[in-house]
Amino acid sequence: MFERPDGLRIRFEDHFDTAELDHGVWLPHYLPAWSSRVETEATYAIRDSCLYLTIPPSQGLWCAADHEPPLRVSGIQSGNFSGPVGSTTGQQPYRTGLTVSEEQKTFWGWTPEQAYIEIRARGIVTQRSMIACWLVGLEDQPQRSAEICVAEIFGKAVAAGESAAIGMGLHAFRDPSVTEDFEAIRLPIDVADFHTYAVDWTAEKADFLVDGVQVRSCPVPPAYPMQLMIAAFDFPAESDGADDQRVPALIVDYVRGYAR
Repeated sequence: MFERPDGLRIRFEDHFDTAELDHGVWLPHYLPAWSSRVETEATYAIRDSCLYLTIPPSQGLWCAADHEPPLRVSGIQSGNFSGPVGSTTGQQPYRTGLTVSEEQKTFWGWTPEQAYIEIRARGIVTQRSMIACWLVGLEDQPQRSAEICVAEIFGKAVAAGESAAIGMGLHAFRDPSVTEDFEAIRLPIDVADFHTYAVDWTAEKADFLVDGVQVRSCPVPPAYPMQLMIAAFDFPAESDGADDQRVPALIVDYVRGYAR
């Protein structure tokens, strides 16, 4: 195992240097229980040792008949779980009373707990798009629902080539043990270039870093295994009328997980 000077030992690594996505680790669908695998499939490619998640003009809406505002998404996730069709048991429901449309086979690809997790990535964003990387509870138990947001970047919060507001922190959702603690911090970085976004997650706190520099710290993070979510989003309702042919993208160089 590779060990860093700070005592962290690498436990997981994906450089996306094979021809195909590692389906033992990643599911190329976004929360398919609320829709279906067919209708939530990501548009992606692997080339130049990078994962390209894109949203071309032809890609349809996610949960088109129900989700407001309209949303398009290409994402991968390192776990998947749901109850039977018609139940409310599923991951990250977007409204109260949402029911499962397609039962999912339980899949735990990589579900770290209290680890140092980093992603090196760059984004192509528009005023109506967003790129993000976050950890979520598996929700195999209802209260295991909190989120550790490593990085969330809206195109409308980007000054091209100059700076960007990077959202990071904790979302409690249905976990009473976690306190909501989220903030977008403006940093002098160009998100079109590669940067490393990371969280150092321990029992006591979650420290958030960009390019190795700590930016935020949140006390008392979730204390259970979580799955990693990586995605590009597009919000058609925020169109300026001249951007329908633009293609948002999240390009991922690598994902790494370390343990002490």
